[in-house]
Amino acid sequence: MALSDQRPTGSSFGHKSTAAEVAAQVDLSGKTAVVTGGYSGIGIETVRALAGRGARVVVPVRTPQKATAALADVEGDITALPMDLADLGSVRRFGQDVAQMTPSLDLLINNAGIMACPMERVGPGWESQFGVNHMGHFALTQTLFPMLERADAPRIVALSSTGHKLSDIRWDDIQYAETEYDKWQAYGQAKTANALFANAASRRLLPHGGLAFSVHPGGIFTPLQRHLPQEEMIALGWLGEDGAPSERAMQGFKSPEQGASTTVWAATSPSLDGRAGVYCEDCDIAAVTDPDDPTARFVGVDPHACDDESAERLWTLSEALLAQA
Repeated sequence: MALSDQRPTGSSFGHKSTAAEVAAQVDLSGKTAVVTGGYSGIGIETVRALAGRGARVVVPVRTPQKATAALADVEGDITALPMDLADLGSVRRFGQDVAQMTPSLDLLINNAGIMACPMERVGPGWESQFGVNHMGHFALTQTLFPMLERADAPRIVALSSTGHKLSDIRWDDIQYAETEYDKWQAYGQAKTANALFANAASRRLLPHGGLAFSVHPGGIFTPLQRHLPQEEMIALGWLGEDGAPSERAMQGFKSPEQGASTTVWAATSPSLDGRAGVYCEDCDIAAVTDPDDPTARFVGVDPHACDDESAERLWTLSEALLAQA
């Protein structure tokens, strides 16, 4: 893709659309989907929408008891299998388990993630937000790729965020080995990585009739905020002094059902045919924004997150990191 591909389609859906509304006319009978983080927040609403339209949905779970309780009222063909994105061995075992269930995979939704957490290292020493949000999903995708190749018009959807505007890839010190850790900068780098991953993955899926996209789901109160103290969310304007959602948040934030809509749109909409690798928001392709424009702080996509050369550089680096793990 190129920056010129980041042109909105004029979608009939928008900021307040729900996943169920987006999926209403979609038939996913006979399709198989994997949704990471599919038992909380917008992930469970993504599972609900896909399973509700006939898809067989496989949900990787780190905490089986919690997942069983959360998914109990979700109707459809849903299977939970153990996996931890921070444990590459479990990621590979999950891939093997899925391969025993089905020969092909139609949809891979890389939804799970962590945000603004304290410094921690995972895997072979990766900074945790880069390690979980990007490298864990990169490893999962590599494991499942043969199954995606065998599907008819497969799609990958990677959950990015407007947080990508906080940081490009820190090419000289991705893992914070030499510089002081900044939890928001690290989150921004990880979300940029998610967008670049989709860009590069699309080129690898195209020969097999597939597509990949990244999406910003919007601001949503979910367990993603679990590492943020209340006083910080008040300072950010998300909560009022009483600890309840602020008026600004009530106006701009989405419900989990609305937050899942762009994911489901990217996974199913024919409007995206031929638009490989684009970054989406509010059930449409996002416009490219000027990083110096203060009015574009929470909308659009900055050029560094949809740059072909950077996407290929990150893919090559990620392969090397995975090979060394």
